[in-house]
Amino acid sequence: MGKLSGRIAIVTGAASGIGRGCAELFAREGATVVVADVQQKAGRELAETIGGSFEYVDVTDPASVEAMIGRAAERHGRIDILMNNAGIDGAQANTADSSLENWDRVLAINLNGVYYGMKYVLPYMVDQKGGVILNTASTVGLNAMGALPAYSASKAGVIHLTKAVAIENALHRIRVNAICPSVVLSPLLEHFIANTPDPEGARQGFEMLNPLPGMVTIEAVAKSALFLVSDDSEFITAVALPIDGGYTAR
Repeated sequence: MGKLSGRIAIVTGAASGIGRGCAELFAREGATVVVADVQQKAGRELAETIGGSFEYVDVTDPASVEAMIGRAAERHGRIDILMNNAGIDGAQANTADSSLENWDRVLAINLNGVYYGMKYVLPYMVDQKGGVILNTASTVGLNAMGALPAYSASKAGVIHLTKAVAIENALHRIRVNAICPSVVLSPLLEHFIANTPDPEGARQGFEMLNPLPGMVTIEAVAKSALFLVSDDSEFITAVALPIDGGYTAR
């Protein structure tokens, strides 16, 4: 028996990166995973591979999020876990030089998308008298970073929204937590490193970013996510868990 045996889990942004790693691990632990993403080809392929189902969703559109959750609930009969993971980093620029378009897009995906997911899944979880919500934030939401004003604000917002919703729904036995990874070794980061003027120097810099040497892996994030959505964390709610090798302790 897996740690999530018999449970229905929705993961947004599941077609790649952290979302994909979490969807795969949740499935290995027995969950039926709803792969929710705008990337239809990759999303459908993953759903088939892990024995789940695919649902198209644009997390910036509340109607799309509401419809996706409704279809998942109708198909599976309940929703035990929602992982609001879809997100982007946006363009890097100091606040005065950043664009309004970037601000609006990053907040729409990273913060509004999390709000919509929770807003529309909570009625189902209240009716079934329990559930778990996990939101993907960032160490940047805990320790501010320059040149990423929209990303910093969005992830700080996710953390406080997580805590507010956890408090509101504790009596319904709904747990709500957030994960806060540092820089994660992913295909996106590998592409970024390869395109810097000094790839080896960039890699070494990222490997020494945290007090614990090396970079956070997708596997490490997925294992932490599994802990927070499983019964291993049955009395943990309103927590923003750093996965950062000590970065936020400095």
